[in-house]
Amino acid sequence: MQERFQAIIKRRLQDQIIQNPPLFPWETQLVEYPECVEEQSPELVPIWAWTLHQSKLNLPIPLPEKVFWQLLEKAHVLLASPVPLGAKLVQVVESMFPKDTQTINDLAGLVLRSSYRSADTLTAPNIESDYFDLLPRQQMALSLMAAKQLLENLTLPISSTQPLVERQWLTTVGTLSIRVELWNIGKFTKLIVEGELPIPGILHLQANNTQDFIKSETSEIPIIELQIDGIAATYTLAVEFPELDQRPLLLAIQLKITA
Repeated sequence: MQERFQAIIKRRLQDQIIQNPPLFPWETQLVEYPECVEEQSPELVPIWAWTLHQSKLNLPIPLPEKVFWQLLEKAHVLLASPVPLGAKLVQVVESMFPKDTQTINDLAGLVLRSSYRSADTLTAPNIESDYFDLLPRQQMALSLMAAKQLLENLTLPISSTQPLVERQWLTTVGTLSIRVELWNIGKFTKLIVEGELPIPGILHLQANNTQDFIKSETSEIPIIELQIDGIAATYTLAVEFPELDQRPLLLAIQLKITA
C-alpha cells in the first residue's frame, strides 16, 4: 500500500512539473533554450586590422570603426572602375544615405575642391561631437571627405615619367609599405611590386578584366615581377595576412607608359 501511495505522489509531482516547470533564479518566465549553441561564423565577426588606418585620415573628427569599414569595403569595389573620382565618391557614400543622393552629389562637388576643408557644412557648433550626433548633411560631408582620402591612398598611379610610387598603410600589427616601380630593360618594361609587411603576408597581382594573377611567396618582404606588354592598364593588388585570417587590403595600380 505504501509503495502504491508513493508511486501516485511521484506521478502527480511529475505531472505538475511538466505543466509548470520550475524557473532558474535569473528567469521571470519560462524560456526555451536551444539544445546546442553553434559557433558564430568568422565571416560575421571579421577581424579587420586595416581599420586602424582611419587615424591617419585628415578629418575634423574620427570616424566610428563601423563607418570606416563600410567606406573601405565600397572603395575596394570601385578601385579599378574607370569612372571619375567624383562619381566614385558618390557611389561609395550613397548606400549609407539612400534617400539623399542629390545632396551627396552636391557635397561631392565641394569635397573635390582642394580648398574645401572648412565649409559651413562642417562648422556647426557641434562639430566636435560624435559622428552619430552630427546632422545628416554633416555625416555625408565627413564620409565623402574620408572616401576621397581612402580612394587616393589606395590608388598608385605609375608611368614612364613617374616610375616609382610608394604607399604606407597602418594596421593593428604594424605599418604596411608597398613600393611599385617600372624598370626599362631594353625593349621590355617590367613592373616590380615589393611589400614590406609587419608580419608574413602574400601579394596577389591581377590585371583588370582578366582571370590571370600572380601570387608571391609568403614573406615579410614579398616581391612580384611582371613584364608589361600594353601601354596602359589597371592592376589590382591584394595584400593578405594569412596569420590574421582576414580579408585582404586592395590597392589599384594605374599604369601608363608613354610611347
